[in-house]
Amino acid sequence: MTTSLQNIGINTLGGVPTSLAEFDGRAVLVVNVASKCGLTPQYTALEKLAVEYADRGLTVVGVPCNQFMGQEPGTAEEIRTFCSTNYGVTFPLMEKIDVNGESRHPLYTELTQHPDANGEAGDVQWNFEKFLVAPDGNVVARFRPRTEPDAPEVIAAIEAALPR
Repeated sequence: MTTSLQNIGINTLGGVPTSLAEFDGRAVLVVNVASKCGLTPQYTALEKLAVEYADRGLTVVGVPCNQFMGQEPGTAEEIRTFCSTNYGVTFPLMEKIDVNGESRHPLYTELTQHPDANGEAGDVQWNFEKFLVAPDGNVVARFRPRTEPDAPEVIAAIEAALPR
């Protein structure tokens, strides 16, 4: 991981301190998630990616955020239960944080500096924006919320980012 990403602490949904350094040597797909969003069904494709690519070196990391029309209002336990019951989520979920604004979490301060395919960096547009971090810690792709996790361009980027 790059020093800037590696040193940024974040808590798991259960409140245990961690960082992306925990996934050092793996490709990581970081996604800000929400339980009450029209895009919430993307959890299905995210879980499928997490399972299908786990042995090849991909980890999906969900980061709950309540900044977009209050679409993630739940407690940590409510979020965990919703994700496991409705979508069978087994990938790591982090604490609920802000991804934009004055209270933006330092992880997203770093991630949002990286542009999408159109060359646009800056604020997260909505729930389910995806950032692909290569095993060396560099952000190699950014996909906006409406891009499905199993879209061809996402799969191609994941395949290219997997550890060799």
